[in-house]
Amino acid sequence: MSESKGGAGVRVGPIEWDVPIVGAPMAGGPTTPALVAAVGNAGGLGTLAAGYLTAEQLAPLLVEVESLTDRPYGVNLFLPGSDVGERLAEEIDEYRTRLRIDADTLGVEVGEPMFFDEDIDAKIAVLARHRPAFVSTTFADPGRLLVDRIHSEVGALVFVTVTSPEEAAAALASGADALIAQGVEAGGHRGIWHDDPDNSLGGPGISTVGLVRKIGKSTDVPIIAAGGVGVADDVRALLDAGATAVAVGTALLCADEAGTSEAYRNAVWSWEYRGTVVTRAFSGRPARALANRFATMNVDAPAAYPHVHYMTTPIRAAATAAANTQTLNLWAGDGWDAVQKGSAAQIIATLTGQSPG
Repeated sequence: MSESKGGAGVRVGPIEWDVPIVGAPMAGGPTTPALVAAVGNAGGLGTLAAGYLTAEQLAPLLVEVESLTDRPYGVNLFLPGSDVGERLAEEIDEYRTRLRIDADTLGVEVGEPMFFDEDIDAKIAVLARHRPAFVSTTFADPGRLLVDRIHSEVGALVFVTVTSPEEAAAALASGADALIAQGVEAGGHRGIWHDDPDNSLGGPGISTVGLVRKIGKSTDVPIIAAGGVGVADDVRALLDAGATAVAVGTALLCADEAGTSEAYRNAVWSWEYRGTVVTRAFSGRPARALANRFATMNVDAPAAYPHVHYMTTPIRAAATAAANTQTLNLWAGDGWDAVQKGSAAQIIATLTGQSPG
């Protein structure tokens, strides 16, 4: 079922894989079970995105991954944080009024702002039945209690996403087995634990290579570098900086196995947009996307996650159906201009300087 590529091999605790590539979890469609399996079968380490899903929605995806590969894989959990809906009610209502222009243009209603606790307890129960090799967390310190539960109930390692040395230190204190060091160049949501509404980036803007070096000075725990990877030289630079492996998301957007919509693929591939912007426009959390009209005009959206996400969901769905890329959330990291078409195996081979088999 799996076709591992040759290589020096990578090890994090009991998890072994062949090439130093981790498939980043891209919630909302691009990361499919087929992509997770394809990354694993190509010698990398795939990660299934569980963000926004209920436990009932997650379960069949795990079954599908396991039907496609016998390689180790992981699952990423969004941690819910606190509900800011009441505190930011006025700002949310004002943004909702602004969103009606785009909603009316696309013939839909603005979604209802709401808070979702990410169904963490139920997801842990589902994961315990499938036992992925690792569980990664994003948006908050998982804390010792959750880390211990994942260790004991799921039997998985815990990889924690961090964006600063301070977050790294706290993650290690909580028992993290590995750190995912996400630099400011990364596409999609920034993994910052505390979104500072007065900071357009939401938090520290440390580069991926800089973050890897800073964290590596104070720990021997494996570091997975994430952010801005487009070509093989980027992978080599991060490994040389001290990373154990490199996570790639944007680089896989146009992979055959990805669930990226046709409109999204075309926007990335055609270079219609010439750069990226960090914006709260789509979800209420800072995220790097191609600088289309919606992302740039609404860059000042309230720091109200996931309330904004649910308000813009119908708008984004209608924009996808209409191939309206000026209104889509085109998540992309700074390496987007090197995105390739082809199978995940071909893309990974190129990133690691191998010949596709």
